[in-house]
Amino acid sequence: MIVRTLAECENSDRKIVTETWDSTRMLLKDDKMGFSFHITTIYANTETHIHYQNHLESVYCISGNGEIETIADGKIYTIEPGTLYVLDKHDEHLLRGGSEEMKLACVFNPPLNGKEVHDETGVYPLEAETVA
Repeated sequence: MIVRTLAECENSDRKIVTETWDSTRMLLKDDKMGFSFHITTIYANTETHIHYQNHLESVYCISGNGEIETIADGKIYTIEPGTLYVLDKHDEHLLRGGSEEMKLACVFNPPLNGKEVHDETGVYPLEAETVA
């Protein structure tokens, strides 16, 4: 059995911080579950270009607000508590934080190793450095 708290993960190298978001990676590839699980905070009034060419992701909004815009068709979807969005087609998108930060629960398949950040095209590499 694996038992971890968000607080202990936030105070470890499982928390990755960037300019527009931070992500606490609670479950990773080394846990051998076939997916990874993260609690991600999108900072207020930010925009992040994302294009997961190597991963599928489902995202559930716990708190806060924002929006997602799909690049292919320009559609904009409001994100608020209770919203689930699924990037099932490697959808290239812009994720925008609204007037307050958003807390999101995220699941990735294949699982992340732990050190991933978006490259210049919005992609996470398939095999990144592993968290110790």
